[in-house]
Amino acid sequence: MTAIFTAKAADFDRITSIVEWPAGPSSEWYRGFLAGIFDAEGSCSHGILRISNKAAEILREIRSGLDIHGFHYAVEGARENDVVTIRLLGGLPARRRFFELTQPAITRKLALLGDAVKSDAPLRVVSIEDLKETIEMVDITTSTGDFIANGVISHNCFARGTHEYLELDAGRDFDSEIVVKVNVVDVLEKELRRGSWMREPVALGTNTDPYQRAEGRYKLMPGIISALTQSGTSFSVLTKGTLIRRDIPLLRDAATQVDVTIATSIAVFDDELQQLIEPGTPTTTARLETVRVATEAGFRVTVFLMPIIPHLTDSIAAIDHALTRIKDAGAARVVYGALHLRPGAKQWFLQWLEQRHPELVSSYRGLYPGMSANAPKAYRSWLAKRVRPLLRVHGLDGRAEDDTPRGAPVSGLAARSAPIMVTARGRAAASASARVSSQQDTAGMLF
Repeated sequence: MTAIFTAKAADFDRITSIVEWPAGPSSEWYRGFLAGIFDAEGSCSHGILRISNKAAEILREIRSGLDIHGFHYAVEGARENDVVTIRLLGGLPARRRFFELTQPAITRKLALLGDAVKSDAPLRVVSIEDLKETIEMVDITTSTGDFIANGVISHNCFARGTHEYLELDAGRDFDSEIVVKVNVVDVLEKELRRGSWMREPVALGTNTDPYQRAEGRYKLMPGIISALTQSGTSFSVLTKGTLIRRDIPLLRDAATQVDVTIATSIAVFDDELQQLIEPGTPTTTARLETVRVATEAGFRVTVFLMPIIPHLTDSIAAIDHALTRIKDAGAARVVYGALHLRPGAKQWFLQWLEQRHPELVSSYRGLYPGMSANAPKAYRSWLAKRVRPLLRVHGLDGRAEDDTPRGAPVSGLAARSAPIMVTARGRAAASASARVSSQQDTAGMLF
């Protein structure tokens, strides 16, 4: 707690003017107000988020703040002590969005452990099979919102965390163990034949890279591409691998029948830093050559300049150098975004930072405090002011990662991951999987 002490009337008047209610509160003011009132008067237990107060003005501003930010709520009648309770509606997705928006200071109130994980996705039971064994069930829902599995909630989930619900850790196991669904083509073909399949666009590579090194051994992608094409399903591929070059002829043929989008992820353009942060991945030069090959094949390639890493790759010189090389490779557009440090990736990146750049640790703890996974809005705005003029200079179409409203397509990539790629049986399909001990092409602190 920080207190301000003063004996000067002028100081008192100045402080009073600062803390007065604003005449026309902005959405950002309400964001801070909701954080403060939740810290002071809020609770979250048994899956219910409540804020209680008896002052009419306070209650009015709570409702206004929730309205402005699109939350639904119920107002419970006053108790004997005249206290009124405002209860947030919308379940776990609404609570998670409230916490991400407001980032309250009292983090012990934010725990989601033990909460029931539910989804409003239009799911239905299609078959029941006796597996002849007892196994742990993993219910996974992928959509434009959350990736939910085994009670682990992470918006736009990064691959490190997903290893943990395969009874592998997010550290060494992620760097050395790959689980391959060797029957994916058979399952995909079966799902595509279902009458309920509406041929929604399918995004390949939104959580794990489809062109990891193991793909060279198992050769699953040609079958996946053919199955999607023959069913009339448009699809996109996002990869940081170079093995996609093998399938460019197949992808080009597919593009004559369905919409096919190709994007590649290139975050670091300093070779030494790139190998330190993404050990074992293809070099930046190799990925840019992949962009060139795909462009020459007729694709309008998008490069994901993500993440831009505070203090390491966010200088004007670094961004200009990156965009110069991206433009020279023939890319049509760029999607950029600041570093996310979500659970699973955060601890490993900070550990790496302590070893390689200890002078930056305190700054990062300020940028990503507590449970915060996103860079603060002020930093993202500052970054946009650097990147946007340079995009114009290089003649590149581009936007920030968070410019697109929830549910909108991302540069032609389907924002909604296809349900056919994840079965409701979860690990029941493990009998048709293979575990490969090999350094992943997608290994690295950030992804």
